[in-house]
Amino acid sequence: MIKEKALASGWRTFHSFFLTSALLCFGAAAQAQDAQNNITIRGKVVDALTRQPLAGATVHIKGTTHEVVTDNKGEFNFLTGQRLPVTYSISYVGFEALDTTQVSEAPFIVGLHQAANQLSDVVVVGYGTQQRKNLIGSVTKINPAETRNIPAGSFDAQLQGKVPGVQISSNTGVPGEAVNIRVRGATSINADNDPLYVVDGVFINNNTLQTIGTGGKATSPISDINPADIESIEVLKDAEATALYGSRGANGVILITTKRGSFNQRPTVSLNVSQGWAKAAKLWDLTTGPEHATLVNEWWINTGLDNPALNRSFANRPFRPVAEGGRGLPEEQKTYDRLGEVFRTAQLQNYDVSLTGGTKTTKYYIGGGFNKQEAILRPIDFNRASFKVNLDQKINEKVQLGVSNTFTRTYRNQARAGDGPAGGLLQAALHTPTYLSPFNEQGVPVGRAGFDNVGLLLEHYDVSSVSLRYIGNLYIDAELLPNLKFRSSFGADYNNYNESEYWNTFLISGSPNGLATSSIGQFTSLLNEQTLSYRKRGGKHNFGALVGNTLQSDVYTRTAAEGRGFANNSFKLISSAATTTASQSWTKSNLVSFFSKVGYGYAGKYLVDFSVRADASSRFGKDNKWGYFPAVGLAWKVDQEDFLKNLEQVSTLKLRASYGTTGNQNGIGDFAALGLWSGGTPYQGSAGTAPQQLSNQDLRWEKTTQANVGIDLGLFRDRLNVEFNAYHKYTRDGLLLVSQPASSGYSSYWSNAAEISNRGFELVINSTNVRNQNFTWNTSFNIAQNKNRIEKLNAPLKYGSRDLILQQQGYPLYSFWVYRQLYVDPQTGNAVYEDVNKDGTITTDDRQIYGSIWPKFFGGLTNNITYRGFDAGVFLSFQYGNKIYNHNRFFGDGGGARDAARVILASNLDRWQKPGDITDVPRPDGVNVNNYRDGGSRWLEDGSFLRLRSLTLGYTLPKTLTQKAGLQTVRFYAVGSNLFTWTKYTGLDPESSAGSGQNEQGIDLGTPPQPRGIQVGVNLTL
Repeated sequence: MIKEKALASGWRTFHSFFLTSALLCFGAAAQAQDAQNNITIRGKVVDALTRQPLAGATVHIKGTTHEVVTDNKGEFNFLTGQRLPVTYSISYVGFEALDTTQVSEAPFIVGLHQAANQLSDVVVVGYGTQQRKNLIGSVTKINPAETRNIPAGSFDAQLQGKVPGVQISSNTGVPGEAVNIRVRGATSINADNDPLYVVDGVFINNNTLQTIGTGGKATSPISDINPADIESIEVLKDAEATALYGSRGANGVILITTKRGSFNQRPTVSLNVSQGWAKAAKLWDLTTGPEHATLVNEWWINTGLDNPALNRSFANRPFRPVAEGGRGLPEEQKTYDRLGEVFRTAQLQNYDVSLTGGTKTTKYYIGGGFNKQEAILRPIDFNRASFKVNLDQKINEKVQLGVSNTFTRTYRNQARAGDGPAGGLLQAALHTPTYLSPFNEQGVPVGRAGFDNVGLLLEHYDVSSVSLRYIGNLYIDAELLPNLKFRSSFGADYNNYNESEYWNTFLISGSPNGLATSSIGQFTSLLNEQTLSYRKRGGKHNFGALVGNTLQSDVYTRTAAEGRGFANNSFKLISSAATTTASQSWTKSNLVSFFSKVGYGYAGKYLVDFSVRADASSRFGKDNKWGYFPAVGLAWKVDQEDFLKNLEQVSTLKLRASYGTTGNQNGIGDFAALGLWSGGTPYQGSAGTAPQQLSNQDLRWEKTTQANVGIDLGLFRDRLNVEFNAYHKYTRDGLLLVSQPASSGYSSYWSNAAEISNRGFELVINSTNVRNQNFTWNTSFNIAQNKNRIEKLNAPLKYGSRDLILQQQGYPLYSFWVYRQLYVDPQTGNAVYEDVNKDGTITTDDRQIYGSIWPKFFGGLTNNITYRGFDAGVFLSFQYGNKIYNHNRFFGDGGGARDAARVILASNLDRWQKPGDITDVPRPDGVNVNNYRDGGSRWLEDGSFLRLRSLTLGYTLPKTLTQKAGLQTVRFYAVGSNLFTWTKYTGLDPESSAGSGQNEQGIDLGTPPQPRGIQVGVNLTL
C-alpha cells in the first residue's frame, strides 16, 4: 500500500478527500509459462478514492507493443513474454497515468488518481502524441462526449464556447450549413481564415462544393463526419503547436482522432438512440393589417401628399389612405400570417451503433450512424448516413499496419433561406406586407411585393443535394532500431457533390416556362507522408527528433447544365428543356513539404522544441513557390524545482513561451500567379479565347508570426487548475485581390498587399468542487479576448449589402460603415445624424466606422454533476461587445414609405408622433425614412448574449439490474439545447449572418434562428 501524505491545508476548505493509491496483493503467485520464464500479469484497476473499477483502462508493457484494456470489472491479464522485473504503465482518461515496476508474479490492485485538469492525458499534437504536462504549445483538448448530443449538423458547430480563443458563430439555424470559426482572430482579407482540419492524419477539405444559390448560405463539408465516431478533438493555436503544419497553421489546426479498438479487448457493442423536437424560440413581431395601414397613412400625411388626385391611385388597395381625423379602416380588414406557414416544430432523430474490440494482434472499431434533422424552416431537412471502419494489425512485434475508413452519404433538402426575392422562402414570408392577401380577386394564389407566393413555394420547392464522401488513411509503422520508428501513410479525401433544382412555372424563377439546373462537383485530395522519429531517455536527459515529408495533390472538377422552357411542370429533367446550356471546369494544386522537429528535456524541468517546415505550392510564382516556417518553444516546470516541491498547495506550475511563423495559401485560385486565358469566347461564329487573369510572378506566401506566453497552475493536487495564454499575431504579405482599371482588360489580380495583427489572451479555470464516493461536481470556465487591426491596406475595401462592411487601415476587419444617428429631435421627430465633416449637410462623407463584429470577450461555462446513478450538465456560452446589423429592421422600419413593397415591423409603432415624444424611431415622412439607404446606426445593435447552450440530465441503471439483462450499462438521458438566450438584440438570433462569405459577417437578413430543442435518448453497452 502506497500511503499518501495528507495535505495540511488548502483543499480542506473545498470539502476534499485525500487521494490514495495502492499496490495490493490479492491472489496466488502466477506460474512460469515456458522455459524463457514468461509470466502472466493479472490485475485490477480502480479509482483510488471511490474504489470503483475502471473499465477501459490501458495497461502497457514499456518497451514493447504489449497492451491490454481492462474489462467491466476493471480486471486484465496477458502473457508478457518477458522476464521479471517488468515495467509497465496504466492510463485512463481523466486520471493520472501510473508507471510502476513489477518484481513478483503476484496479482495486484492499482488505484489511479483523478486528474482534475487531465495533465496526464495523452494529447494529439503534430505527427505524434504527448502528455499534457509536457506540452509547450497552446493546445485545447475537447471530449466529444460532452457536445455530441447538441443538435447541430457538424461537430464544429457543437464546440462553441468550449475552446478558449476560438470564436465559433452558427450563422443560421439550418442544420448542415457552414459555421464561422476563427482561431485567435482573422489573419487575411481575401485568403481563407478557416482552420486546417486533420482527420486521422488526412488533411480534409472544409470548403463547400455548393454552387446553387441559397441566398448567400453554404453547406458545410465538415457535417459529413459523424460526431459519434470521434474519440478526441485537439485545437492547436500557437506557432509552436502548429509549426509542423507550416503553410496550413496560420489559422489554427483542428485534429480529429476517431475511435479505435484495443488489443486483447473483448467485443463491445454500443448503441445510442435519440428522438427530439425543435422550434423557433420567437418570431418577428409584425404590424397587423390595420396597423400597417395606419403607418402608411401617417407617412402619406407627413410627406404632404394628401390630395384627392393621389388618393385615387390607391383606389384598388385593400384600404384607402385618409387624412388625419378622416374615417377609419374597415373592420373586416384581415391580417395574413405567412411566418406561421413556413416555421414548424422540427423532428430530430439519431441512431448510432458501434462494435469495438481486439485480439492479441488485431484491434477494430466498426460504427454506423443515421442522423436526420428537420429545419424549423419548411421544407429544409438534413440527413446523414455514415459507416466507419478502423482496423489495426500487428505483423510482428516491430511492424504494425492500420487503416481508417469513413463513408458518408449526406442528403439535403435545401431552400433559399437568406437574401434574394426570387425563391427566397423566408424573405417571402417575412417581408410581404401582412395586409396583402395571398390570393387575387379570382381566388388564384399570387406573389406579392415582388416575392413568390409562400404557399406555392412550399408546395413546389425542388432544390436538393447529395454528397458522397470518403475519407481514408492507410499506414504502416515499423520499429527500425530501438527508439527509432518509421511511419508511412497514404490518405485520401474524395467528395462527390450532386445538386439539382427545378423552378416551375408558378414561381418567379421558373417563369414563364420552367428552369432546371444540375451540377456535379468532384473534389479529390491524395496525400502521402513519411516520418522518421527517434526518442531517447537517459538519466536526466530526454531527447526526441522527427523528420518527415508530405506530398499532396488536390483536383476539383465540375460539370453543370441548365435547361429552360419545359412543356409542363411534369417534365423536370434538363433533357426535356427547349434550350440547354452546359459548362465544365477543372483545377488542380500540388503541395510538397519537408519538416523536422527536435525536442529536448532536462531533469524533467526544462523543455525546448525547435521545428521547421518548408512548403512548395504550385499556386505561387516560379521564384516564390517555397515558404519556410520555423518555430521555437520553451517551458520551465517550476513545480519540479526543490523550492516548490515541499509547497503542497502548488501541485503544478509551468511557464511556457513560443515564437514562430506559419503560412497561408488557402482561398486563392489554384493558378493565382499565372496569366490565364479562357476559351468559350466565340468570334464571328468561331471558337475563340480571351484574357482571363493577369500574371503576377511575384505572388508569394502570406506569413503570420506569432508570439505566445503562458502559465499552467495547479493547486491542491490539481483540483483547481488555471491556464493563461497571451499572444500576438502579425500577418505580412497578406493575399489580396486588388482591383484594376477597366481599361486594363482585367478587373483584378492577386497580390501581397495587406498586413493584419491580432493580439489577445485566453484564461481557463477548471475545478473539482466536490468529489466523494457518491457525489462529484466539476466546473470549467473559459474567457478570451482578441483585438484585430488592419495594419496596412493601401485603399479601403467595401463588402456586404449596401457596403456595410468596410476594411480600412487602422481599424478591425469586418468593421461597420454607417451614418451614426445621434437621436430623434423631440420637437420635430426628425432623426439627427452626426455631421462628421461639419459642412452642415449629411452626405456620404459623413459615413463612419462604428463598431465591428469582434466581441470584447467571449467564452463558456460548464458544470457537470453526478450523484450515484444520476448525472447533469449545464453549458453556457457567451460573448460581449460585438455589433450586428439588423438588416431586417432596415427594411421593416420603413414607417409606411414602402407601402405594399415591404412588411412593417411592430417596432415602428414606437415612432415619434407629437412634440415631446422621446424615441429613437423618427416620424414617418420623406425626410426621415429610408434616406441614407447605405445604412444608419439605428439598425446597428449590440450582439452580446448569454446562451444556455445545453442542459443534460441522465440516469444510469444500477449494474445489478443491467447485468441480469446481459448489458454492461444502460443510460437514459434528456438534452435541452438553446433553452434560453439573454440578449438585447431585437432580432431572432444574435449569431445570425446573411451570408457565408468571410467579409459579410454580422449582417442579419432573412436568416432563420438557431432552434430551441429537446432530445430524449438511451445509451446501451453490451
